[in-house]
Amino acid sequence: MIELLSSIEIRAPAETIWETLTDFPRFRDWNPFIREASGDARAGGTVHVRVRSSMAIPLKFHAEVLGSDEPHELRWRGHVLAPWFASGEHTFTLEERVAGSVHFVQREVFGGVLPRLFSRLLEREALRGFQVMNRALKARAEAACSAPARA
Repeated sequence: MIELLSSIEIRAPAETIWETLTDFPRFRDWNPFIREASGDARAGGTVHVRVRSSMAIPLKFHAEVLGSDEPHELRWRGHVLAPWFASGEHTFTLEERVAGSVHFVQREVFGGVLPRLFSRLLEREALRGFQVMNRALKARAEAACSAPARA
């Protein structure tokens, strides 16, 4: 098993971050890592995802939503071809802090033959993807909080 973690502090309410994180149709507007997503973010739902690595290698998969505790945690598990070949359980955690900020964490546990064979490449590419997504989520959520309300 390979486990990766990436986190960032976001100065926005958890609800704002959650809305951005679960608004799958708008991912292509802001998310440089998960370029497309669709589906149901509720527990038991299915999410269809297209990821783009920094090496421009597209990866498509679908995942079962294992848990959805709005606005605190979203967790899904997916695989490529078959679970024994390449699988991952991904968790997005929003930990509320004082003064309206949130500690946002992405965690993925990879399993299967392919992740073991290409562990260094996977670790580098996935971690880079998590980091650019975290920064983009921070920018989007913080901008949403500073935008003037529309009448």
